[in-house]
Amino acid sequence: MTTERLGQPGHRPVLLDEVLEILRPGNNMMILDATFGRGGHSCALLERGADVLAFDRDPEAVAAAEILGGKRGDQRLKIRRGNFADLAADNSLTGFFDGVLMDLGVSSPQLDQASRGFSFQQDGPLDMRMDPDQSLSAREIVNQMGESDLASLIRRLGEEPHARKIASHIVRERSVRPIESTLQLATLVDKAVGGRRGSKIHPATKTFQAIRIAVNAELESLDAMLKCLPGLLKKGGRLAVISFHALEDRRVKEFITKHSEEEIRDGAYAFGRANPDYCLKKLGRWLPTETEVKNNIRSRSARLRGAEKVL
Repeated sequence: MTTERLGQPGHRPVLLDEVLEILRPGNNMMILDATFGRGGHSCALLERGADVLAFDRDPEAVAAAEILGGKRGDQRLKIRRGNFADLAADNSLTGFFDGVLMDLGVSSPQLDQASRGFSFQQDGPLDMRMDPDQSLSAREIVNQMGESDLASLIRRLGEEPHARKIASHIVRERSVRPIESTLQLATLVDKAVGGRRGSKIHPATKTFQAIRIAVNAELESLDAMLKCLPGLLKKGGRLAVISFHALEDRRVKEFITKHSEEEIRDGAYAFGRANPDYCLKKLGRWLPTETEVKNNIRSRSARLRGAEKVL
């Protein structure tokens, strides 16, 4: 079976060959897929003989995993619904995994369903919840947050230079009528920044990113997961993390660097001192090829970093 048939039809997961190169899945290996999505990466890991424990907070992803496991007719794929940050409190998984994969951000099925409210290219309710059972949605942030806080959020989480202008337009618009749909918000942002003006991305890209990150507490979840990662891996276990914007990639880079330097050199120790956090070896960074970007435009911003636990 091909990975495309096992996972979402016609979809090849981002940086698949590179992920397999890092994790080196095989028989009698247990790998954590912390962000199942629609299972493209998990399918490839299963095909190579590994067992997979998958996490996802989206019930549609969990349902897809259960269907996949039933079709395969084996017990090598297990799925848990929840935020991968919950792993920090699960002591039963200490030293349990030969590999951990994190494919961060929103999944293609979530983007492609207008009803989920993630996309500014299709009209849908202003939602953006990865877990539809949580109370906070994009609608509450856009319609209730104060102007200065909204501007700060868009600037900090979207790295949007026009954040104050966008927040001002949002507050002015919502004083007339609530902002209810994705296209309503996207059109408003477009007007606020004066169109693309030569940019390759839609003017609303960074604003939608910021609001989505806030709705789903994505950076807080990532920080919690990174903190517990060394404890989840066996010695010799490997880590692969795919990120799609600088805020995520910076955190992953700093985490790997902090845990891969044997000595700390600072002004207080002229010859360096032992790093108490040392336990990893850097394996490198990978970017999508031109061919992959051509075949899947959503992969263009992907960054993959790998590490191996050595202690």
